[in-house]
Amino acid sequence: MKKGVHLLINGMVQGVGFRYYVHRSARRHLLTGWVKNLEDGTVEVTAEGDEEELRLFIKDMEKGSRFSTVQNVKVEWQSFSNQFRSFEITT
Repeated sequence: MKKGVHLLINGMVQGVGFRYYVHRSARRHLLTGWVKNLEDGTVEVTAEGDEEELRLFIKDMEKGSRFSTVQNVKVEWQSFSNQFRSFEITT
């Protein structure tokens, strides 16, 4: 089943290539959406795709990259909107 998810990721997740880690993971899980840094130091993600792939993607986000330290991932499930064609890094 197709679903959407909105994530807010806290920790040492800016200045360590974390958005590129998110991008690679999203593409590996065949997800669409975007990732961006927020001014408060968190990273925001909106992703859509197969629900099981989204769950695996969330596990990747909780683990983080080897250069990041993830303290918390706030997960908000959403309905599938089919509004994205790819996964992008935005500013």
